[in-house]
Amino acid sequence: MLSLHQLRCFLTVYEFGSLTAAAEELGHAQPSVSGQIRALEKSLGVELFARIGRGVTPTTAAEALRPHAERTLEAAAEARRAVMAVSAIETGTIRFGMFGTARLYAGAQLIADVLARHPGVRVELVGQNSSDVFDELRRGRLEAAMIAVPRVLSEGMTVVPVAHDELVYISADPERTRTPITAEQLAHANIVMPETTFRAEDSTRIVLRQMLHETGHNPKTRIEVEDVETAVELVGMGLADTVIPRGAADQLLPRLAPNATLAPLEPRQVDTIAIVHRANARLSPAARLMIELATKRIQSIAEPVPGVPTPYRAP
Repeated sequence: MLSLHQLRCFLTVYEFGSLTAAAEELGHAQPSVSGQIRALEKSLGVELFARIGRGVTPTTAAEALRPHAERTLEAAAEARRAVMAVSAIETGTIRFGMFGTARLYAGAQLIADVLARHPGVRVELVGQNSSDVFDELRRGRLEAAMIAVPRVLSEGMTVVPVAHDELVYISADPERTRTPITAEQLAHANIVMPETTFRAEDSTRIVLRQMLHETGHNPKTRIEVEDVETAVELVGMGLADTVIPRGAADQLLPRLAPNATLAPLEPRQVDTIAIVHRANARLSPAARLMIELATKRIQSIAEPVPGVPTPYRAP
């Protein structure tokens, strides 16, 4: 029966053209390597090398065996790498990009999902806004991430939309949320918006700017803050209204603005949530695990994109 060790000895002898040189390369005694070659020849019923002086030369049978031996050893190495990668999930660190708003209503449960499968793992959820998460991806500091994508981000990236999160208008005045909010109403509203540092790239703001510009209005805010929690808290105090994804509203209103109510926008507007990674990337089992669990988690909260299954399956 052929063994990987026999094939490794065979390829080394083939490469060096010498049993002695092959033995030195492999760190074995020369008789041991010779024995492996003889055993392989006996198993195959052919002669693989002919002796010439102090060296050896491959026979026609050896030439035929060589590519198959290389593929077999590469397949074995790949199998070993796959097993080691899976094993690394059990005790290593899993790092995944996730924009801030999604972490509010999916982050904790996502981590719980990971730990339920791999209790010994260390988890890092990275990112504040989709733009800085994407920058981490572009620089190769993340394998994959979940971000909000109002438009195509960049060539060289695979973008898989998985869910839509409806944008809703939040107010402490129930009169303002009795009917859907139009672009004209939004243009004249007293608004607080989060993500002030990322205001140019923030997906929610991009969607709102497009909505307003299409009707001849310019977006304006009265108050700018960094985090959505502060924006919702200000709404609860009656100091301003805001527009945020429904998932964030469902999570934050009971705690920070229990008196607030919400209304949809007219026409309906959504943030599109997508999985993003480098095109043709060979994702690690850890990355595929996070993609699978993050997709399931977000689709249980937001509206799944029709016809898009969980895009990756972890081992």
